[in-house]
Amino acid sequence: MKPVVKIGAFAAALAATFGTAYGVGNAVGPVSPDDDGGHGGHRETAAHAQHTPGAKKKTATDETPGGLQISEDGYTLDLETTRVPAGRPTTLRFAVRDEDGRPVTEYRREHEKELHLIVASRDLTTFRHLHPARAADGTWSTTADLPAAGTYRVFADFTPAAGRENLTLGADLAVTGPYAPEALPGTAPTATVDGYTVRLTGSLAPGADSGLAFEVTRDGRPARLQPYLGAYGHLVALRSGDLAYLHVHPHEEAHGSATSGPEVAFTAAAPSAGDYRLFLDFKVGGQVRTAAFTVHAGGGTAVPEEEHGDSGHSH
Repeated sequence: MKPVVKIGAFAAALAATFGTAYGVGNAVGPVSPDDDGGHGGHRETAAHAQHTPGAKKKTATDETPGGLQISEDGYTLDLETTRVPAGRPTTLRFAVRDEDGRPVTEYRREHEKELHLIVASRDLTTFRHLHPARAADGTWSTTADLPAAGTYRVFADFTPAAGRENLTLGADLAVTGPYAPEALPGTAPTATVDGYTVRLTGSLAPGADSGLAFEVTRDGRPARLQPYLGAYGHLVALRSGDLAYLHVHPHEEAHGSATSGPEVAFTAAAPSAGDYRLFLDFKVGGQVRTAAFTVHAGGGTAVPEEEHGDSGHSH
């Protein structure tokens, strides 16, 4: 993933008709185990990035933000499942195919994984960061439990071994069932999840790098953050309206059993003015939780300031 954040946009309206493609063949014995497990929880987004030597960095001013295209640079996200039921664990299968239609089987590890799978609802009220297993034939599979009906965006974030840069490809997924869209949560400086309070400082600026810092406490006491995906926190950012996906660069790497805290910082760049949803994954006491924030980047009208009692979502 990249040192500079790419922010994904959230679509304000959900499609009434669910036409999604989930592509690939059946999985054959897992080669890349989901050692962290899929992250459940009603979450809202996060961004990650670690620059691979020799890779070309994309910036906030690049013409097309990540996640808006199903194909890029000769690679295609092929989804097999076109729709899944709401509120029921379902296996998602997919593959990343090269320009000859063959499943990619070799990847560079980014943030300790070959591929990160993000699933977010178009209204940005449901978020999942999943770690699928790759079979020997190059197909991937994972289980997801999506609580509410609507249109979702699936993001595959990866760096092919034969490629020179990280890619984020996206495709729509339909979740069937009674549907009631939710409004984008209002902006607020803090989010609470499972008794932990996360405070955000910093801001997003259109077309420029800016700093974002998150402080985690419980009952007023600093939390001890544990390494997760090569850092003390993992951040995903999506842009409201189109779900443009931003890669965010953590200021500090972290591995093994070392702890730090209570703050984790990132550098991010918004490709445009508008509202964004930030999803911070953090690990304390061996459990990963997600805190979500709505922020506004320059110009226009910000989402009204509004405190929410529980803006975070556990895995």
